[in-house]
Amino acid sequence: MVTAVEKHGWDGDWFLRAYDAKGEPIGTSASQEAKIFIEPQGFCVMAGIGLKNNMAGKALDSVKSHLDGDYGLSLLYPAYSKYHIEIGEITSYPEGYKENGGIFCHNNPWVIIAETKLNNNDRAFEYYQKITPSYLQDISELHKTEPYVYSQMIAGKEAAKPGEAKNSWLTGTAAWTYHAITNHILGIEADYKGLKINPRLPSHINQVTVNRKFRGAVYHITIINRGKTVGSIQLNNETIEGCILPPPESGKTYNVEVITQ
Repeated sequence: MVTAVEKHGWDGDWFLRAYDAKGEPIGTSASQEAKIFIEPQGFCVMAGIGLKNNMAGKALDSVKSHLDGDYGLSLLYPAYSKYHIEIGEITSYPEGYKENGGIFCHNNPWVIIAETKLNNNDRAFEYYQKITPSYLQDISELHKTEPYVYSQMIAGKEAAKPGEAKNSWLTGTAAWTYHAITNHILGIEADYKGLKINPRLPSHINQVTVNRKFRGAVYHITIINRGKTVGSIQLNNETIEGCILPPPESGKTYNVEVITQ
């Protein structure tokens, strides 16, 4: 699968979106519109494709260059300006709205997760802040939806009113963002072998404390942030090799200290 994607799904600076029924590529620099889409960049890097040959780095830099805006990452760019029968519904929306260049909040976390795979911790957190309601109070009159809930879509940079949100509650964004923050930015993740702790915190956060229940045990976790990757982990004052804690005893409490470097 990796070989197939890197051979047939790579456009030079980012991953293609798809091929249409006639075998023509969608999401390619050769197109006049919709040159780049968000979905394949996030999903390919999340899957580990392109990590060894810098395709992943190029793809995420292209996201930053083409899809990023003041209010989040657009689904595609540039937006379609006319209807394409061979592509269908997404070309029927106005430019910058819905699937035609709107900021779909539930797929922004895919890129947040992808950025943590490359240790781009500050960029990952920057994207998180742009769509999260608690950071948007100052633009609530522009945003217009409830100030405590995610919206399905925010009008993109090519829209008539960039930053105006629509369809609150109708989205999987909260679940995806929770997964991005807990498993990938905080880096506390359930693994088959035990609790995995591999934080990717932004540089401005110096320390975090987390209480985590896992397999009947309780972990009191302190993360001291001094760099991009894990330097040391101590479990009840004993040094742990690697990032995975040994299987716990149910009912016990564990104190964990993680220092990044």
